[in-house]
Amino acid sequence: MPKMKSNRGAAKTFRKTGSGKIKRNKAYKSHILTSKSRTRKRNLRKGVLVSKADEKRVAIMLQ
Repeated sequence: MPKMKSNRGAAKTFRKTGSGKIKRNKAYKSHILTSKSRTRKRNLRKGVLVSKADEKRVAIMLQ
């Protein structure tokens, strides 16, 4: 049986951390930035971990 292909969209979106957790970037940082405050835009730069509920599904897509 051939190898599983990873979901290429997911591979470009998510990264695995050293401890095996899955990291993602925050949304709402691409356009209409003039209406968002400086603080809000600064907080959108930081990466966050994928929620526990979605972790298993994302891990399967990355295999």
